Amino acid sequence: MSVPAPLAELVGPVVRDLARRSGKDLSRWFEQVQRVGGCAEPVRLVGETMTLDAATGYVLSSYSTTGEPHGHLLIRCGNRRASRCPSCAELYRRDTFHLIRAGLLGQEKGVPASVRAHPRVFATLTAPSFGPVHRGPDKNGVRRVCHPRRSGPACFERHKADDTRLGQPLDPKSYDYIGHVLWNAHAGDLWRRFTIYLRRHLAAAAGQTQTAFNKAVRVSFAKVAEYQARGIVHFHAVIRLDGRTDDPANVVEPPSWATLDLLDGAIRSAAAAVAVKAPDLGQDTRELVWGRQIDVKAIRTGELDGELSEQAVAAYIAKYATKAAETSGTLDRRIHAHDLPRLHEHGATAHAARLIRTAWTLGNPETHPELTGLKLRKWAHMLGFRGHFSTRSRAYSTTLGAIREERAEHRRTQQGVQHHEESTLVLAHWSFAGQGYTPGESLLAGSVLNDLSSKTARREVDP
Repeated sequence: MSVPAPLAELVGPVVRDLARRSGKDLSRWFEQVQRVGGCAEPVRLVGETMTLDAATGYVLSSYSTTGEPHGHLLIRCGNRRASRCPSCAELYRRDTFHLIRAGLLGQEKGVPASVRAHPRVFATLTAPSFGPVHRGPDKNGVRRVCHPRRSGPACFERHKADDTRLGQPLDPKSYDYIGHVLWNAHAGDLWRRFTIYLRRHLAAAAGQTQTAFNKAVRVSFAKVAEYQARGIVHFHAVIRLDGRTDDPANVVEPPSWATLDLLDGAIRSAAAAVAVKAPDLGQDTRELVWGRQIDVKAIRTGELDGELSEQAVAAYIAKYATKAAETSGTLDRRIHAHDLPRLHEHGATAHAARLIRTAWTLGNPETHPELTGLKLRKWAHMLGFRGHFSTRSRAYSTTLGAIREERAEHRRTQQGVQHHEESTLVLAHWSFAGQGYTPGESLLAGSVLNDLSSKTARREVDP
C-alpha cells in the first residue's frame, strides 16, 4: 500500500515496530485503521472467537488476533463526543437522526406512517437565571444590546456570535454558582417529573381521570440535552401523542380529543408546576424549577423548507446528540484533584473553571454527605450534569442498538459473510489491551482520518 509522501519518513520506524512485534507489513495495519472509519482512539483487543456447529461440534469459522499487527484487533471507541472522536460522533449523529426521523415519518423501523397525523410538537425547556451573563445575537442573527441596566451589572455592547465573553457572568461575585451546579445535577430528575406531570395535566385538561387517560393515550418522546454558553443544560424534545392498545408495541392514532392544542397547553402548565427543593447551602436558589422560556411549536407534515419540518427537527436534535459540556468552555474528560489549579491550561474558561471547582467542593463526602448521591466530583467536568444526553420513551421508535445491528447485517451481506443459523455455538474470549495509537501511528492514522473527513465533507449535510 502506498503512503503519502509527507509521511514517508515515518514509515520506516512504524514498519520496523510492526515487524518486530508481529511480523506483518503496514498494509494490514492500514486496513484496520480504515475499517474503524478513522476512529481517533480505537480500542485494542486481544483474543479469539470460534463458531461451531452445535450438533456436530464442527468448527465453521475461527479468528484470532495472533496474526494481527501488534497482535491486536482495533475496534471503534464509540465515543459520541465530537471533541473526542469526530468519526464515531458522526456515526452516532446519523444513527440518532434515523431514530428521530423514524418517530416522525414512520414507514420504517416498525413505526407506522400514521404517526404523521398524530399531535407532535418540538418543545424546548430551559433553566432559570442564576445571574446576568453576556448575551449574543438573537435567533435571527440580530446583535442586541447585551444588558442595558440602570442598576446592577450592565453591558452596553452588541456582541458578535464568536465573542468569547458570551455566557460569562457580568458579575461573577454575585453569580449563584452553587444553584447553577445543583440545577444541572437535578436536571434529569426535573425532566422525569415533567413527564409525570405532563400526563396528569393532559388528563385534567381533557376532563379524564388519570386511569382513563392512561388507558386511552400514551405520551411518546425523544429528547436531547444541550449546553448553553453559560454552562447550563436545556432540553429539546419531540413529544407525540399516541393511542394505546393491548399490545404495548402497537402505535395507533390517539382519540380525537387528544389534540395539538391540548398537548401544547399541558406542556406549558406541567413545566410550570415542576419543582425540586434544593438543599440549603447558603445559595440564592432554594427551589429548582424550569425557566420561564418554554418554547412549544407544532411539527409540520410534509417536505417543507421551514425550520420545523420533520427532516429539520430530526437533524437539529441529532446534531446536539454529539455535543457535550465542552461547547460551554469546559472539559471533555473527567478531572482529578491535581487538575483543579490548572484548569485554564486545559482550555476551561474562568466561568467553567469556577463551576468545576464548585462541583468538586460540593462533592466532598465529608463536608456535604447529603449530596453524595449526585456524584458531583465524578461529573465535575460536566458542570454537575450526569444525565443521558439522548433518551427516548419505549414506544417512540426503534433503538440505537437495532439500527447498529441493521448496519452490521448490511455490511455482512456486502462482504458476503455467511449468516449461520441459531443452531450454531459461538465461543469467544476477548481482553482489553489498551486504547489509542502510538505517537508514530497517530500521525499515519491522521492521514487516513483526513482522507475520510474530506470524503465526508463532500457529502450532503443531512444523512
